[in-house]
Amino acid sequence: MTALDTPPSLNVGVTRLRKEDAHLVTGRTNWTDNITLTGMLHVALVRSPMAHAKVSNVDVSAALEQPGVVAAFTGADLADNWAGGLPCAWPVTPDMKSPTHLPLATDEVRYVGDAVAVVVARTRPQAVDATEHVVVDYEPLPAVVDMEAALADGSPLADTSLDTNKSFTWQKIDGEIDDAFDGAAHVTTRRFINQRLIPTAIEPRSVVCAPPRETRETTLWSATQVPHILRLMLALTCGVPEHELRVVAPDVGGGFGSKLNVYAEEAICLVLARKLGKPVKWTETRSEGYQATIHGRDQIQDVSLAFNEDHTIRGMRVELHADMGAYLQLVTPGIPILGAFMFNSIYKMDALSFTCHGVFTNKTPTDAYRGAGRPEATYAIERLIDEAANELGVEPFELREKNWIKHEEFPYTTIAGIEYDSGNYEAATAKAREIFGYDELRAEQAQRRGSGDPVQLGIGISTFTEMCGLAPSRVLGSLSYGAGGWEHASVRMLPSGKVEVITGTSPHGQGHVTSWSQIAADALGVAYEDVEVRHGDTNVAHKGMDTYGSRSLVVGGYAVQVACDKVVAKARKVAAHLLEAAEDDIEFSGGTFSVSGSPDANTTIQDISLAVFAAHDYPEDMEPSLDSDATVDPENFSYPHGTHLCATEV
Repeated sequence: MTALDTPPSLNVGVTRLRKEDAHLVTGRTNWTDNITLTGMLHVALVRSPMAHAKVSNVDVSAALEQPGVVAAFTGADLADNWAGGLPCAWPVTPDMKSPTHLPLATDEVRYVGDAVAVVVARTRPQAVDATEHVVVDYEPLPAVVDMEAALADGSPLADTSLDTNKSFTWQKIDGEIDDAFDGAAHVTTRRFINQRLIPTAIEPRSVVCAPPRETRETTLWSATQVPHILRLMLALTCGVPEHELRVVAPDVGGGFGSKLNVYAEEAICLVLARKLGKPVKWTETRSEGYQATIHGRDQIQDVSLAFNEDHTIRGMRVELHADMGAYLQLVTPGIPILGAFMFNSIYKMDALSFTCHGVFTNKTPTDAYRGAGRPEATYAIERLIDEAANELGVEPFELREKNWIKHEEFPYTTIAGIEYDSGNYEAATAKAREIFGYDELRAEQAQRRGSGDPVQLGIGISTFTEMCGLAPSRVLGSLSYGAGGWEHASVRMLPSGKVEVITGTSPHGQGHVTSWSQIAADALGVAYEDVEVRHGDTNVAHKGMDTYGSRSLVVGGYAVQVACDKVVAKARKVAAHLLEAAEDDIEFSGGTFSVSGSPDANTTIQDISLAVFAAHDYPEDMEPSLDSDATVDPENFSYPHGTHLCATEV
């Protein structure tokens, strides 16, 4: 056993060499595309070059004659293999329009990259080459590319199966918004365009699927953020019993929200592997990543702030047009809704009106990307505060300080109805200004403008908070989200005194193995090196809500802490039994249990683990095991905050 020669609490908050890095930097990684199975076939997709068109015919016969080709299928060929369309788990309104999204299109393509056929061959180049021999007859339809024009009378339809381009209108009004604006001394109004972005994680999306062999279990490896969610949703889409499906997220190279989804290629590979009885692999090209992996943002924001004579904020109006793209992916409609609670940001006000129109266009679907709705809100309010400061003739920080929530006012319930547990915007801003040299740069900016210097200086400010730790299941339920936000962890004390932590989170660069090891080492009083963290395999981590929404540490890490606390509680009971003392007299520190007032009467958690394994002498009212599980469901979100400053020469 490894002796612990440091006091407790010397892991959390202390810089450690990351456990993940050794294999990452030495090339011993296990990316999905590195996986090679005996007899594996390769998949390539035929994608639409048109944004919108009827598909009158798809002919794969010539592709089947190409070297190495094993099979080729159209959307119609595979139509009976789907138990349902690709899922949208966030129906934000009861009347939300959500067209059926089959993994392979059959009669209509709705964006460039929409897949219409699949080719399977012995090598990847053979599969790709054969796609050139698939003949698709397209009948072009008008493409809808402008959100506002899409809602106008007479607009072409992005999806001819619908009678509108509007997916939903979602509204939240808090306070007397009309009174706030009618009685305002000043109103600042602006339109901001939050442009569409492409996530582009360093590792492309990739899928490998192996059909059942000795058992009925199908195994699917995917470069995904959400193996547990993916398993459930693929079971529903493909009609495969959930208990017969294993999903593994091996090493995953970034996601930024783009791998928080259930994609057509995952469903297609699952069906093909089972249909052909052979392992199959698909890995996207960069161009496919631009076309068929979700995009982010794409909002038109019309925002207004109403002020009193003393420059305090009375109220805010937000009207949002959010581009859904051609289909609703897993959480597409919920992304702009998250911003409804963040447009007021760190500022006090008496009224807030938020209206969001979700609009279909013939573009790649949007979904979660880096902050997912919340940075978009921060951008709008911070730009608007700066614009208002300019109109009112006040210093931008002065206007912020006049309106933000003071640190002594926490916990604070915002106009949007959520409770910020803590914050100190004054301290964060003061520190940022000091480091940045804000006053000096403002003086230099004024000097350059006054002298007509050809190189001008711009200064950008953002004081912000975000609703993170996306977790409280009851709150998510009230927003019509289809899942909870809880998280699960298991902690196993091995007979040798080593520790296994099994987490429902699924890292893709965040460093969970290191962080969870630090938490467990401090909680159990064992060495950091003696903790092994396992994740990303639904056969190992049986429960989990995965990684997204800035939730892993505050929810998943907390689950590890709670599970460790349960281990200590069980071990304390055994220690009291072995040391012949009352349980209330047992103290625990640094991995050692001792009797209060008699420190020489002690035993370690490692010794207790071995004793429980042997099971020769343990309390009669407990099982011979220290292993513990925890499923935690926090009551609130977390609200990190900060101040960003930027100087740019133009």
